[in-house]
Amino acid sequence: MKIKEGTGWKAGYNEEKNVYGAETVFRGSWDLYEISAEVFSQLYDNMDGGAAEELIRTGRRVYAHCNDEFNPPYNIVLDDDYEIYCPWTAKNPVGKTWSAELTDAAVEVFASEEKNREKRRKKREQRNKKN
Repeated sequence: MKIKEGTGWKAGYNEEKNVYGAETVFRGSWDLYEISAEVFSQLYDNMDGGAAEELIRTGRRVYAHCNDEFNPPYNIVLDDDYEIYCPWTAKNPVGKTWSAELTDAAVEVFASEEKNREKRRKKREQRNKKN
């Protein structure tokens, strides 16, 4: 695994799975992303956190954790395969995890989650077939 990191972010290339992932951490939020090889190539160790986050956020968010002073902590699993993109991540962060149904609804409503729609729709279709 190739890793690059700086204050508030970390990115890696999972050679075994041939995928790129990244995480950003800022004031109670922790987000994981699938990123492209192009984005990974532009990141460098100790890069300014703001500049790195701007690049990383062009990717597809696969996991979100919020633990700020306004709400109880919660997690949103946008892609069940988030550990493939970011295998270094902590397992079992604090707080409740949104249900698949709530996550599906959020992905459909929020423009920021447009990159997750196709995959979430396929997963929802698979869940509905089982029921």
